[in-house]
Amino acid sequence: MRIARLLTLSTLALATPTAAAPPSRPAMNKPAQKKPAEAKPTEAKPFDLEAETRAWHQKRLANLTSEDGWLSLVGLHWLKEGDNRVGSAEDNEVVFPTGTPAHLGTLTRKGGTVTLSVQPGLSLTRAGQPFTGGELGASEGDQDVLALGSLRFYLIRRGERLGIRVKDAEAPARKQFHGIPTWPVSAAWRVEGRFEPAANPRKVPVPNVLGTVEEMTSPGTIVFTLQGEEYRLEPVQESSTEPLFIIFGDLTNRTDSYGAGRFLYADPPKDGKVVLDFNRAYNPPCAFSPYATCPLPPPQNRLKVRVEAGEKRYGDH
Repeated sequence: MRIARLLTLSTLALATPTAAAPPSRPAMNKPAQKKPAEAKPTEAKPFDLEAETRAWHQKRLANLTSEDGWLSLVGLHWLKEGDNRVGSAEDNEVVFPTGTPAHLGTLTRKGGTVTLSVQPGLSLTRAGQPFTGGELGASEGDQDVLALGSLRFYLIRRGERLGIRVKDAEAPARKQFHGIPTWPVSAAWRVEGRFEPAANPRKVPVPNVLGTVEEMTSPGTIVFTLQGEEYRLEPVQESSTEPLFIIFGDLTNRTDSYGAGRFLYADPPKDGKVVLDFNRAYNPPCAFSPYATCPLPPPQNRLKVRVEAGEKRYGDH
C-alpha cells in the first residue's frame, strides 16, 4: 500500500483599501456570492503492516475456498490418444466422482485436439450455454469450463500432455477447510532488495511435481539481506508490467512449512528496488490437493535460512 502525501494549502492575503470611492450610480442589490470552499488536506493513513497482511490473507482464503478454488479440485486425468470414456463407473478411462452419471460420454484425443461426445439426455453447459458436444478449448479460462451440477471440468495442456481437470463445489476438502496457520506478522520479514536486471530476459528451467521442466522467463535477480546475510532470488514474469512471481524454498520446509516450497509475489522493480514481503508467502495448490501441477523452486531459489513468515504447513501436507 502506498502512503498518500499530505496536501498543503497556501493562505490567501486579503488587502483592505484605505478609502472607498462613492459609487457614481446606485448599487444594485446583487446576491452575495459565496466564497468557494477550500479543499481540506488529505490525511495519509499510516501503514499498518499487520492489518494489511491480515486483509490480504483473508482475500487469499476467500479465493482458495470459492466454488472453483483449489480446494474444489477432485481429479486430474491424462488422456491417451483415441477414445477416453468418461463417467463415474469404474469401467471408464476417466473416472469422475460418485454422483455424476455412470457414463457421461467420450473424450477423443487426436494429436493436440480433444472433442467430447455427450450421452443423449445429459445437460451440460459451457460458459453458461448448453453444450451437447464438440471440440474443447484449453485456455483454462471460464469460456472453456464445462459444468454438470456441482461439477466443473476443463482441458489443460502441460507440454505434450493433455488432461482433464475436475473440480467439485461439494468437495470434502472445501467443506472441511479449517484455515491455514501462519507465523506472526513481522516487519523484519518485509525487506527491500536490489534488482539486478538481466541483459535480456532469459529462460529459466523450472521443475514441477509432474517430473518435467518448464522454461519460464526471468527478468533478473533480486539481491537482499536477511539476518546479516546476503541472499538471491530469481523471479519469473509473464510481462514487464506483471508482478514478479517467486517460487522459493527455505529451511522451514523440513518441519514447519510446506515441504515443496512456497510462492510469493512482488511488485515490479521501481528505481532498481524490489520489496519482498515474506509475510505474504503462501502455500502452492499442491499443499491442498494431489491433483495440482505445481512448479517447484529451482536450485538457485532454495534459501539456506529459516523464513519464519507467511503460511505454515496445512494439515499433514
